[in-house]
Amino acid sequence: MKKLFVIFLLLCTAVAYAADIDRRWIEENYTKREAMVRMRDGVSLYTAVFEPSGLSDRPVIMMRTPYSCSPYGEGFPTVLWKDMRLFAENGYIVVLQNVRGRYMSEGEYENIRPFNPDKTGLQTDEASDTYDTVEWIVKNTDNNGNVGVTGVSYPGFYAAMAALSGHPAVKAVSPQAPVFDWYMGDDAHHNGVLMLLDTYSFGGSMYRKHDNPAPKGPGSAARMKGDVYSFFLEAGTMSGVTDTFADSLVFWHQIMEHPDYDSFWQERCPGQYLKGDLPAFLVVGGTFDTDDCYGALNTYAAVCRQSPDTDAYFVYGPWYHGGWHNLSYDHLGQVWMGEGLSEHFMENIEYPFFRYYLEGEGERIPKVSVRPYGSGEWSSCGSWPPAGVSYREIYLREGDSLSFSAPSEKISFSSYISDPEHPVPHVGKPVGGRYREYMAEDQRFASARPDVLTFMSSPVGDTLKLEGPLSVRVWFETTGSDADIVVKLIDVFPDDFKYAKSVAGELPDPGYQMGGYQMLVRGDVFRARYRDGFEKSVPLRPGKVTELSFDMDDVAHWFLPGHRIMVQIQSSWFPLIDRNPQKFVDNVYEALPEDYIPAEMKVYHQKEYPSCIVLPVRD
Repeated sequence: MKKLFVIFLLLCTAVAYAADIDRRWIEENYTKREAMVRMRDGVSLYTAVFEPSGLSDRPVIMMRTPYSCSPYGEGFPTVLWKDMRLFAENGYIVVLQNVRGRYMSEGEYENIRPFNPDKTGLQTDEASDTYDTVEWIVKNTDNNGNVGVTGVSYPGFYAAMAALSGHPAVKAVSPQAPVFDWYMGDDAHHNGVLMLLDTYSFGGSMYRKHDNPAPKGPGSAARMKGDVYSFFLEAGTMSGVTDTFADSLVFWHQIMEHPDYDSFWQERCPGQYLKGDLPAFLVVGGTFDTDDCYGALNTYAAVCRQSPDTDAYFVYGPWYHGGWHNLSYDHLGQVWMGEGLSEHFMENIEYPFFRYYLEGEGERIPKVSVRPYGSGEWSSCGSWPPAGVSYREIYLREGDSLSFSAPSEKISFSSYISDPEHPVPHVGKPVGGRYREYMAEDQRFASARPDVLTFMSSPVGDTLKLEGPLSVRVWFETTGSDADIVVKLIDVFPDDFKYAKSVAGELPDPGYQMGGYQMLVRGDVFRARYRDGFEKSVPLRPGKVTELSFDMDDVAHWFLPGHRIMVQIQSSWFPLIDRNPQKFVDNVYEALPEDYIPAEMKVYHQKEYPSCIVLPVRD
């Protein structure tokens, strides 16, 4: 009888933990306690522990963050019934922690604090702070000895650092859109080019010193107003942009002082340390992520390359930054992405991954899960890029065309004037801040500009499946001594294309003319001064043909029958990126007003200089 009663109680508990998760459910089924957890150097970090009532021997899921863990004191954060609802539903112990120097934690904050592989004694970094925190959790909660660490964006960086902590209880980590390298491809720079709008907007608060411990931050020092294009153009030089801040930001000034890829940036990239004995990894990326698509791709690649025995998994879907936890997500701007994308991720990938490694239940998830735009379905494979991908050049050709056949002309080029006083905007309408929809924005506004070269293919016959890395080879010359080359891959919809009424009604503008829509698939920039390496800038020689090769973030995109492939080339993308003066200056951020000069750009498409994009074509 006693045994049957215990079984009955367990069944009742299971029913309680299968209910719909909302604030009230959390309040009824979880307790909250706050602690200042002491690190090895004596600094204490604010830690909130949420424990399921009536359950014991439970796994732990933790997120370390530089952002607020509010509400402090009484009350529960929304993350418990949103991003982490499946963990709460299944009775996990949930831990949230402010990293040192932020909000209610003590200590000094440092942006992308470098990992120290040789630390001794009381020396600390984010890995040691994770170790000390996990040690406290294991000893002070009713857990099963298994801890998972997760996080999106900056918290994704801390999840990767947790993998380097070496604590035996850390069995699995999930860096999702993690910060990886703020110089090469994440929020702050792409290929050495400052992501001006995002860095200014994000940095206005993130780079500002906190008078911690405090439950609220100091607010943003950024003073954007009106249309961002006009705001930054009126600010003028980068010195002028700096002057618009309401406060002096140490990290912003460090960016201005380190224009090249020196040790300041190199030591902040965790990729070199992701090797050896690591916990299981689930890396998540969005193909339309404005911030850290690069971080997801390169975190996963580093683990696979340097720690091949690690259980590493990768998810790549058509999301914006962090959109995989938005259950209502089905479109980006005017582009329909599909229903149930985030629900599938959370229920069939994210939670089962942690369940397998922290609970010892269920089965392994597929090594790679990908949802290419245009495919309409998820697929799984054993690696990324998938097996069976071949690389095909699509060439710029005379007559503004694209072809899989190389050019044969002896002399052939297209030209335009790039004028820093009239830069190409990154969107076709006024916007008042960061605008994530630009990643799938209609590019017809750019096609109409004389300072944008546009090349287009004939309609696709059979579906063209692109899954993997893109690379660019461009031969150009300029009358200036520095230049930016912006390359965009675009999906041109058929002229008669229209969404079904049921779909169109879910979009921001149901009446928008989708026929001929020019959807940005991937765009990126390269600053020509770094063509010989990012450690040192080298001026261009005016009038000399220069070859430029660079990689763009991987794509997962299917060009459907009747669609066309388009490539655009330009030399500004404002204010998404800072303006290149086009006159070489040792430190581009110290350029004076007179250094900003117009330049004629020639892009070649002839036999000797066959400019092209190399596409990853899946069979």
